[in-house]
Amino acid sequence: MILPRLLIPVESVPGETRVAATPETSKKFVEAGCNVFVQQGAGKLAGFADESYLNAGAKVVALDDLNLFDEIDSVLCVNAPETDLLSKLSPETLLVGLLSPYGNTALEKSLKTYKLSALSLELLPRISRAQSADALSSQANIAGYKGVLLAASALDRYFPMLMTAAGTVQPAKVVVLGAGVAGLQAIATAKRLGAVVYVSDIRPAVKEQVESLGARFINPPDINQSASESGGYARQSSEEFLAAQRQKLTKHLAEADVAICTAQVPGKKAPRLLSEEMLDQMRPGSVVLDLAVSQGGNCIGTKPGETIIRKGVNLIGASDLPCTVPNHASVLYSRNLFSLLHPLLSEGELRLDTSDELIDGSLISQNGIIRHQTIFNSGETN
Repeated sequence: MILPRLLIPVESVPGETRVAATPETSKKFVEAGCNVFVQQGAGKLAGFADESYLNAGAKVVALDDLNLFDEIDSVLCVNAPETDLLSKLSPETLLVGLLSPYGNTALEKSLKTYKLSALSLELLPRISRAQSADALSSQANIAGYKGVLLAASALDRYFPMLMTAAGTVQPAKVVVLGAGVAGLQAIATAKRLGAVVYVSDIRPAVKEQVESLGARFINPPDINQSASESGGYARQSSEEFLAAQRQKLTKHLAEADVAICTAQVPGKKAPRLLSEEMLDQMRPGSVVLDLAVSQGGNCIGTKPGETIIRKGVNLIGASDLPCTVPNHASVLYSRNLFSLLHPLLSEGELRLDTSDELIDGSLISQNGIIRHQTIFNSGETN
């Protein structure tokens, strides 16, 4: 019997510091009957030395050994590997990771050309059984936490109320746009730092969650819309609704010290929530931190990885924040992968059962045959 053989490569995307398997999950895969091959230095930037993988029962390898690729059944990654690596894989090899499939025609071509299978974690259905494998949520949680710390560092005021001999300092006012996973973590973190927090979301149903964290909910505009969620995610709103929402938010932003933007819709351009006119109302020294900047941004004028000063307001394009907390981000992400794949290990094989809705929803390619063509046809995130 040939045991499942997993490869953990060094991530090739510039600035990526995470790794798809830690020594902890490598040991679990080995105990589950897998052979685990870790590329030399794969975990270095996340704080995991090659020796720790060896101690976990994995094999540390160099990818210049071309014979290695004949022994690989599956590649576990954070981002889709470069074409150079994909071209060396045997047909029917399985890729598992955050593959950014929306409109990704280059990935589609590679999967077809090299007859590869691929599970894209972005497409896991949001059902209770998938929670432990939900990598989008685990990484968004980190982004919400780190985003507030960055905003607090850039702000020209304290977050908490302080009573000093020189007088009382009032707490910062923070407005969080979007109450998904990142937004809820941002709320909790800002509250821990002592800020007064207001929250805007298109879904009235999240009000209870927001208030349970001690924040104040800004009710959405009273404009009739269809269901505000799809598959567990907030869906895209009409322009009429967004215009009414922007008008309602203007007053709150004029009084705010910090705005944290977290509103995103998978596969779609991020909704534009902050306009030029709204930014004009914010005081010099205030901060807008845009977690949706990689999808076009909730705030006009933000750019990925850049801080722009606009009329005294700091606009922070906070892309790739999980990469700034690589150790814990890798720990959580690798556990997501193990939770997804462990039930698929059976009698020495990694079996893809497309009757399972988790697999059916996220298996974008099977041996080079594209299963969800509309995902690749979508160009809205480009």
